[in-house]
Amino acid sequence: MKAVNLNSPDMSNRVARFKDLVPYKQSIMDGTGIPADAVEVVSAKSVYPIMSPEGWEGRSAVAPVKGMDGLTVTIAECPPGNHPGLHSHSHTVENFFCLNGKFRVSWGENAENSVELEPMDFVSVPAGVYRDFHNISDETARLLVMIQNVKGDTKDEVVFHPEVGQEIIDKFGEDVLNKMDKVGFRFADRLQAAE
Repeated sequence: MKAVNLNSPDMSNRVARFKDLVPYKQSIMDGTGIPADAVEVVSAKSVYPIMSPEGWEGRSAVAPVKGMDGLTVTIAECPPGNHPGLHSHSHTVENFFCLNGKFRVSWGENAENSVELEPMDFVSVPAGVYRDFHNISDETARLLVMIQNVKGDTKDEVVFHPEVGQEIIDKFGEDVLNKMDKVGFRFADRLQAAE
């Protein structure tokens, strides 16, 4: 096997420095008219894309490192009590590795099952299963989130539980929910109605 010689400029494209990462919420919401508080109902307070496949069109497209098909990597940063709302990933496996703090990862139609993660603990949630993660510590906590996507996919379809959509309508109005739908936030009751 011949060794690959990688020079410094080439390697610099494969480095992500946390201090330089920008939460994807900012890039998604620019010009949409969707309030940041509405996005926090369906996302961790801050999600920092680190790596996404070349040609990725999903939420993590702004990741500074471009990798091969099959994996996106982010850091979800949550203040105490923060969580993204009950959701499922239609075609991808979502893996959580607790970096600091303590999280409760819940799953099931009504989040009736759960496991608690402490630093260095890991859990993998299969495609199609409703899940949520809550920071249950008293500090800002972080999860390394690795999403395994199907080869050739360019997006990760995420579908939120109907109760999450209702919460957005109650707090922000139907218009905000419609705008969120247009930028790719999907809600189960709306998908069922469209079928």
